[in-house]
Amino acid sequence: MFLIFFLIALSITAGVHYYLYRRLVVGPELPPPWFGIGRAALIALGISIPLSFFANRLLGLHATRVLVFPIYVWMGLMALFFFSFLGLDVLRAVLVLGSRVSGHGEWIGSPERRLFLSRVVAWTAAGIVLPTAGVGVAWGLGKLVVKRIEVTLRNLPRELDGFTIAQLTDLHMGPMRGGRWLSEVVKRTNALGPDLVAITGDLVDGTVAELATDVEPLRELQAREGVVFVTGNHEYFNDLLGWMEHLPKLGLRVLRNEHITLRRGKVAVDIAGVDDPTGRRFAPGHGTDLGQALSGRDTGRPVVLLAHQPKIIDEAQAQGVDLVLSGHTHGGQLWPFSYLVALSQPYLKGLHDHGGTQIYVSSGTGFWGPPMRLGTTAEISLITLRAG
Repeated sequence: MFLIFFLIALSITAGVHYYLYRRLVVGPELPPPWFGIGRAALIALGISIPLSFFANRLLGLHATRVLVFPIYVWMGLMALFFFSFLGLDVLRAVLVLGSRVSGHGEWIGSPERRLFLSRVVAWTAAGIVLPTAGVGVAWGLGKLVVKRIEVTLRNLPRELDGFTIAQLTDLHMGPMRGGRWLSEVVKRTNALGPDLVAITGDLVDGTVAELATDVEPLRELQAREGVVFVTGNHEYFNDLLGWMEHLPKLGLRVLRNEHITLRRGKVAVDIAGVDDPTGRRFAPGHGTDLGQALSGRDTGRPVVLLAHQPKIIDEAQAQGVDLVLSGHTHGGQLWPFSYLVALSQPYLKGLHDHGGTQIYVSSGTGFWGPPMRLGTTAEISLITLRAG
């Protein structure tokens, strides 16, 4: 599966870089030596992306952190250039078609006009992409907000009104995020004084041997009812068995298609957690089983479900779940990828009512790939439950 994914990614990367070569180098007819420099740069940048994945495995995560940072920034720039040129090419096609229909095709058909348009497109794309990427990096690396959400549950007992859950998700500890950043996240989470901390997957992008020191701050998370965790898809790519053994040592309770009951005197609320569906393809005995997670619970109690991917919502609604907390989407992370994410997930971010079952989709606490965010902000979510 990894080989298939790698070959598809390699083909897409090569195609995109060739497209950028045509738009940034060939179309504007860069003079020597800039033509050769541009071509060589794009070839090197194209090769660097697949090499960065192997560098992590061959050299070790910590040894490659400085090395991969500019490569991951280029991944973001590459995407922004691609979509910018795509939009500008559509506008240019409309302009050419309009000129021909109006009988002025010769105005735009001359070599001088075509060269002029190619240079305008290239400079316009650069003028859009470079400052946008700068803003994206600043937001990706530096902006983390606390989002406070109140959710009313019809059958929540009055005694549990005001119960708070701090949700962390998609931290993606690994090549781009380390222990110093996580310490700040833990500090800000503890300052909220939550009743429960829920980590809804994609915590790590590396092995226990590589990241044990970086994730050590998780031990300092404080909540009256403890810290719970469910797997995301990335847990199945990186030392799954090692993490399943290590996380409980840090004080995290891993919920694997099961639920726990949190009591306040004579009243209670259930917290259920399911494996990410990716687990079914990667590890025997893993994968989403909502029926098992809810089995044996008192259906008169409210239940909050922790599930990495929002697409569980239909099944959750069918089984009477009150609230789902998810992540996975990163809120799109880098516009316009939000439109692509929306093709595979029913909700991108925020609170939604789905036939009586509510779902909150966090935009994620970290990021994956390019250290950029556009159109979305990294968050620590504080969900306050209210009695109906």
